[in-house]
Amino acid sequence: MLQRPKLILIDLDGTLVDSVPDLAWCVNETLDRLGMARHPESAIRQWVGNGVDRLVERALVNDIDGMPEADLRARALPIFYELYAEHTAKRSRLYPGVEAGLDAFAAMGCHLGCVTNKAERFTLPLLEQLGILGRFGLVVSGDQLPERKPSPRPLLYAAEHFRVAPGDSTMIGDSRSDVAAARAAGFQIVCMSYGYNHGIDIREEQPDAVVDAMNEIPALFEPQAAG
Repeated sequence: MLQRPKLILIDLDGTLVDSVPDLAWCVNETLDRLGMARHPESAIRQWVGNGVDRLVERALVNDIDGMPEADLRARALPIFYELYAEHTAKRSRLYPGVEAGLDAFAAMGCHLGCVTNKAERFTLPLLEQLGILGRFGLVVSGDQLPERKPSPRPLLYAAEHFRVAPGDSTMIGDSRSDVAAARAAGFQIVCMSYGYNHGIDIREEQPDAVVDAMNEIPALFEPQAAG
Protein backbone atom coordinates (compact mmCIF):
# COMPACT_ATOMS: atom_id res chain seq x y z
CA MET A 1 0.00 0.00 0.00
CA LEU A 2 0.99 3.62 -0.41
CA GLN A 3 1.59 6.05 2.42
CA ARG A 4 -1.52 8.00 3.35
CA PRO A 5 -0.85 11.57 2.15
CA LYS A 6 -1.58 14.88 3.80
CA LEU A 7 -1.44 16.67 0.44
CA ILE A 8 -2.69 15.51 -2.96
CA LEU A 9 -1.82 17.46 -6.10
CA ILE A 10 -3.69 16.62 -9.30
CA ASP A 11 -2.88 17.32 -12.93
CA LEU A 12 -5.63 18.78 -15.13
CA ASP A 13 -5.64 17.68 -18.79
CA GLY A 14 -5.81 13.91 -19.16
CA THR A 15 -6.21 13.37 -15.41
CA LEU A 16 -9.24 15.35 -14.23
CA VAL A 17 -10.59 16.41 -17.60
CA ASP A 18 -10.71 15.08 -21.14
CA SER A 19 -10.04 18.41 -22.81
CA VAL A 20 -9.00 17.07 -26.21
CA PRO A 21 -12.39 17.62 -27.90
CA ASP A 22 -12.15 21.38 -27.31
CA LEU A 23 -8.43 21.53 -28.06
CA ALA A 24 -8.86 19.59 -31.29
CA TRP A 25 -11.73 21.80 -32.44
CA CYS A 26 -9.67 24.93 -31.79
CA VAL A 27 -6.58 23.50 -33.48
CA ASN A 28 -8.50 22.57 -36.61
CA GLU A 29 -10.36 25.88 -36.73
CA THR A 30 -6.97 27.62 -36.49
CA LEU A 31 -5.63 25.51 -39.34
CA ASP A 32 -8.72 26.28 -41.41
CA ARG A 33 -8.16 30.00 -40.98
CA LEU A 34 -4.55 29.59 -42.06
CA GLY A 35 -5.56 27.57 -45.12
CA MET A 36 -3.86 24.44 -43.81
CA ALA A 37 -5.00 20.83 -43.64
CA ARG A 38 -6.95 19.66 -40.60
CA HIS A 39 -5.85 16.77 -38.38
CA PRO A 40 -7.93 13.92 -36.91
CA GLU A 41 -8.67 14.19 -33.20
CA SER A 42 -6.75 10.95 -32.65
CA ALA A 43 -3.55 12.62 -33.87
CA ILE A 44 -4.10 15.77 -31.83
CA ARG A 45 -4.65 13.61 -28.74
CA GLN A 46 -1.03 12.42 -29.02
CA TRP A 47 0.29 16.00 -29.04
CA VAL A 48 -1.37 17.20 -25.83
CA GLY A 49 0.45 17.49 -22.52
CA ASN A 50 3.10 20.18 -22.82
CA GLY A 51 0.95 23.31 -22.92
CA VAL A 52 -1.14 24.83 -25.68
CA ASP A 53 1.76 26.61 -27.39
CA ARG A 54 3.52 23.30 -27.94
CA LEU A 55 0.27 21.72 -29.12
CA VAL A 56 -0.17 24.40 -31.78
CA GLU A 57 3.47 24.10 -32.85
CA ARG A 58 3.08 20.36 -33.33
CA ALA A 59 -0.15 20.79 -35.26
CA LEU A 60 1.41 23.32 -37.62
CA VAL A 61 4.08 20.83 -38.71
CA ASN A 62 2.18 17.57 -38.07
CA ASP A 63 5.09 16.32 -35.98
CA ILE A 64 5.39 15.80 -32.22
CA ASP A 65 9.05 16.86 -32.28
CA GLY A 66 8.83 19.53 -34.98
CA MET A 67 8.86 23.31 -34.83
CA PRO A 68 7.18 25.65 -37.33
CA GLU A 69 8.67 28.74 -38.90
CA ALA A 70 8.55 31.70 -36.53
CA ASP A 71 6.21 33.77 -38.69
CA LEU A 72 3.68 30.94 -39.04
CA ARG A 73 3.80 30.34 -35.29
CA ALA A 74 3.27 34.05 -34.66
CA ARG A 75 0.19 34.05 -36.90
CA ALA A 76 -1.30 30.86 -35.47
CA LEU A 77 -1.03 31.39 -31.72
CA PRO A 78 -3.26 34.49 -31.44
CA ILE A 79 -5.94 32.75 -33.51
CA PHE A 80 -5.81 29.70 -31.26
CA TYR A 81 -5.83 31.77 -28.06
CA GLU A 82 -8.93 33.65 -29.16
CA LEU A 83 -10.74 30.45 -30.11
CA TYR A 84 -9.76 28.52 -26.99
CA ALA A 85 -10.81 31.37 -24.71
CA GLU A 86 -14.33 30.93 -26.12
CA HIS A 87 -14.22 27.13 -26.32
CA THR A 88 -12.40 26.12 -23.15
CA ALA A 89 -15.15 23.86 -21.82
CA LYS A 90 -17.73 23.53 -24.59
CA ARG A 91 -16.87 19.88 -25.24
CA SER A 92 -14.54 18.99 -22.35
CA ARG A 93 -15.80 16.64 -19.65
CA LEU A 94 -14.65 15.29 -16.29
CA TYR A 95 -13.53 11.69 -16.48
CA PRO A 96 -15.75 9.09 -14.75
CA GLY A 97 -14.85 8.73 -11.09
CA VAL A 98 -13.31 12.19 -10.71
CA GLU A 99 -16.00 13.77 -8.57
CA ALA A 100 -16.25 10.68 -6.36
CA GLY A 101 -12.47 10.66 -6.02
CA LEU A 102 -12.38 14.32 -5.02
CA ASP A 103 -15.11 13.65 -2.46
CA ALA A 104 -13.06 10.80 -1.01
CA PHE A 105 -9.87 12.86 -0.82
CA ALA A 106 -11.75 15.61 1.01
CA ALA A 107 -13.20 13.04 3.42
CA MET A 108 -9.65 11.86 4.13
CA GLY A 109 -8.81 15.38 5.27
CA CYS A 110 -6.19 15.92 2.56
CA HIS A 111 -5.19 19.31 1.25
CA LEU A 112 -5.98 19.40 -2.47
CA GLY A 113 -4.20 21.33 -5.21
CA CYS A 114 -4.25 21.32 -8.99
CA VAL A 115 -0.89 21.60 -10.79
CA THR A 116 -1.02 21.94 -14.56
CA ASN A 117 1.11 23.09 -17.49
CA LYS A 118 -1.93 24.87 -18.95
CA ALA A 119 -1.83 28.67 -18.81
CA GLU A 120 -3.85 30.31 -16.04
CA ARG A 121 -6.11 32.16 -18.51
CA PHE A 122 -7.42 28.76 -19.67
CA THR A 123 -7.02 26.74 -16.45
CA LEU A 124 -9.27 28.72 -14.12
CA PRO A 125 -12.23 29.04 -16.54
CA LEU A 126 -12.04 25.32 -17.34
CA LEU A 127 -12.08 24.30 -13.67
CA GLU A 128 -14.86 26.78 -12.94
CA GLN A 129 -17.07 25.78 -15.85
CA LEU A 130 -16.73 22.11 -14.92
CA GLY A 131 -17.72 22.91 -11.34
CA ILE A 132 -14.58 21.83 -9.51
CA LEU A 133 -12.54 25.02 -9.03
CA GLY A 134 -13.73 25.31 -5.42
CA ARG A 135 -12.40 21.84 -4.62
CA PHE A 136 -8.80 23.05 -4.67
CA GLY A 137 -7.03 25.12 -2.06
CA LEU A 138 -4.40 26.06 -4.64
CA VAL A 139 -4.15 26.03 -8.42
CA VAL A 140 -0.66 26.28 -9.95
CA SER A 141 -0.83 26.98 -13.68
CA GLY A 142 1.90 26.54 -16.25
CA ASP A 143 2.73 30.23 -16.57
CA GLN A 144 2.70 31.03 -12.86
CA LEU A 145 6.29 30.02 -12.03
CA PRO A 146 9.57 30.22 -13.97
CA GLU A 147 9.53 26.42 -14.40
CA ARG A 148 6.75 23.93 -14.97
CA LYS A 149 6.51 20.14 -14.97
CA PRO A 150 8.66 18.06 -15.45
CA SER A 151 10.48 20.43 -13.10
CA PRO A 152 9.65 19.67 -9.46
CA ARG A 153 9.30 23.38 -8.72
CA PRO A 154 5.48 23.64 -9.03
CA LEU A 155 5.04 20.64 -6.73
CA LEU A 156 7.49 21.98 -4.15
CA TYR A 157 5.83 25.40 -4.35
CA ALA A 158 2.48 23.79 -3.55
CA ALA A 159 3.91 21.72 -0.71
CA GLU A 160 5.42 24.85 0.81
CA HIS A 161 2.11 26.68 0.41
CA PHE A 162 0.28 23.99 2.38
CA ARG A 163 3.22 23.49 4.78
CA VAL A 164 3.34 19.78 4.03
CA ALA A 165 6.57 17.84 3.54
CA PRO A 166 7.10 16.27 0.10
CA GLY A 167 7.31 12.88 1.79
CA ASP A 168 3.72 13.33 2.97
CA SER A 169 2.50 14.30 -0.49
CA THR A 170 1.13 12.48 -3.54
CA MET A 171 0.90 13.62 -7.16
CA ILE A 172 -1.83 12.26 -9.42
CA GLY A 173 -1.16 12.58 -13.14
CA ASP A 174 -1.15 10.88 -16.50
CA SER A 175 2.17 11.65 -18.20
CA ARG A 176 5.91 11.21 -17.97
CA SER A 177 6.16 14.89 -16.99
CA ASP A 178 4.03 14.17 -13.92
CA VAL A 179 6.16 11.17 -12.99
CA ALA A 180 9.42 13.07 -13.45
CA ALA A 181 8.21 16.06 -11.45
CA ALA A 182 6.95 13.86 -8.62
CA ARG A 183 10.14 11.81 -8.43
CA ALA A 184 12.32 14.92 -8.38
CA ALA A 185 10.14 16.51 -5.70
CA GLY A 186 10.08 13.43 -3.48
CA PHE A 187 6.34 12.83 -3.91
CA GLN A 188 4.49 9.56 -4.36
CA ILE A 189 3.06 9.36 -7.89
CA VAL A 190 -0.16 7.69 -9.00
CA CYS A 191 -1.06 7.73 -12.69
CA MET A 192 -4.28 7.35 -14.61
CA SER A 193 -4.31 4.71 -17.33
CA TYR A 194 -6.42 6.80 -19.69
CA GLY A 195 -4.52 10.08 -20.01
CA TYR A 196 -2.30 11.88 -22.49
CA ASN A 197 1.18 10.40 -22.67
CA HIS A 198 1.86 10.70 -26.40
CA GLY A 199 0.55 7.18 -27.04
CA ILE A 200 2.98 5.49 -24.63
CA ASP A 201 1.71 3.29 -21.79
CA ILE A 202 2.34 5.26 -18.60
CA ARG A 203 3.36 2.04 -16.85
CA GLU A 204 6.67 2.29 -18.71
CA GLU A 205 7.50 5.29 -16.50
CA GLN A 206 7.08 3.11 -13.38
CA PRO A 207 4.82 5.26 -11.21
CA ASP A 208 3.95 3.93 -7.78
CA ALA A 209 0.52 2.85 -9.02
CA VAL A 210 -1.73 3.04 -12.08
CA VAL A 211 -5.52 3.13 -11.85
CA ASP A 212 -8.42 3.30 -14.29
CA ALA A 213 -10.54 5.79 -12.32
CA MET A 214 -9.80 8.41 -9.68
CA ASN A 215 -12.23 6.94 -7.17
CA GLU A 216 -10.01 3.82 -7.06
CA ILE A 217 -7.11 5.77 -5.56
CA PRO A 218 -8.20 6.04 -1.88
CA ALA A 219 -8.06 2.25 -1.56
CA LEU A 220 -4.34 2.38 -2.40
CA PHE A 221 -3.51 4.30 0.76
CA GLU A 222 -2.80 2.88 4.19
CA PRO A 223 -5.75 3.11 6.57
CA GLN A 224 -5.76 6.02 8.97
CA ALA A 225 -4.07 5.15 12.23
CA ALA A 226 -6.44 4.56 15.13
CA GLY A 227 -6.70 7.19 17.82
